[in-house]
Amino acid sequence: MTKAGEQLTGGAAAGPKMHEVYLGLGSNLGDRERNIRVAIEKINELVGDVVRQSALYVTEPWGFTSDNRFVNAVVCCMSHLSPRELLRATQQIERDMGRRVKSVNRQYHDRLIDIDILLYDDLSIDEPDLVIPHPLMQQRDFVMRPLEEIKKGCDR
Repeated sequence: MTKAGEQLTGGAAAGPKMHEVYLGLGSNLGDRERNIRVAIEKINELVGDVVRQSALYVTEPWGFTSDNRFVNAVVCCMSHLSPRELLRATQQIERDMGRRVKSVNRQYHDRLIDIDILLYDDLSIDEPDLVIPHPLMQQRDFVMRPLEEIKKGCDR
């Protein structure tokens, strides 16, 4: 028996292709840990299932001076979104959470939430507003430590 609109097939119906995506999260304003939790909930809703999550890391600001320390984490999720759709979704989450100023020309500022696309499958993209893998992640211990923590455990 099938539901209306379904076809009988010899196997499971193929859904949209799922992509393994790693996102870096950071917050240094307000309730930083809560900001990270809320961002992860929104990622689950708008991007795809979060299948792995690193511990939270408290770090000093990178690339600018601030009295506010960061809480950072990395998540792995499975998403059907294209890289461009993923960028739009993460930027929407940032705006929904109250982020008003985006870093431009590596001029960084305090922020409620920052979501960076670190990796998208094995894809390489180099466009003016979208670079994957993230071009500075190798220089950032607050990205590499949590990424290494969860990278081995994220399977397709």
